[in-house]
Amino acid sequence: MSATLSFDDKAPTWDANPVNQQRALAVAAALRQRIPLSTSWQALEYGCGTGLLSFALQADLGAVTLADCSPGMLTVLEKNISAAGLTHLHPLALDLTTDPLPAERYDLIYTLMTLHHVPDATRLLQDFYTLLRPGGWLGIADLDQEDGSFHGAGFTGHCGFDREALRAQLFSAGFSHVDFFTSYLMKKATDQGLREYPLFLAVATRP
Repeated sequence: MSATLSFDDKAPTWDANPVNQQRALAVAAALRQRIPLSTSWQALEYGCGTGLLSFALQADLGAVTLADCSPGMLTVLEKNISAAGLTHLHPLALDLTTDPLPAERYDLIYTLMTLHHVPDATRLLQDFYTLLRPGGWLGIADLDQEDGSFHGAGFTGHCGFDREALRAQLFSAGFSHVDFFTSYLMKKATDQGLREYPLFLAVATRP
């Protein structure tokens, strides 16, 4: 994923941003509403950052692997897990753009604001399909297609996603029962003033 250094820089103050907190709680509620979570499930959060989303979901799941490629984010995550005394959350340094796939297979994979940072989103969706057990669920929360103002000049990732195009990519990767929902409306200061950016939740299953 790109922007690793900037995420390392942001890590110490990430949890103090109320928007990050609210966004994670809203997406957790949407996931809980759309997917029949189980405490018997093994889950993977890819691009977990400091763990806000998984902390919001941890009571609904079994073992959770929290993967990220930012050392700074993982350092904060490890402190958060230790402070909470949670033994079923497991940090993992992982960048699927360069690292081999883990051997573990999961009942649920979820991401929040990660996919638009990954250059080859098609390959990542295929990796998610491989990492899921048959009958497993995928939840992707990310930006709807936008005009580039969210990150501004110099950003090399995706300016959000068109829902129908992403739906086609998910079907092409092998997923079924693909549905989209609006999970959060994010407000952010930009060069054009305060803007609103909808976040979708895409939910799919591996047959």
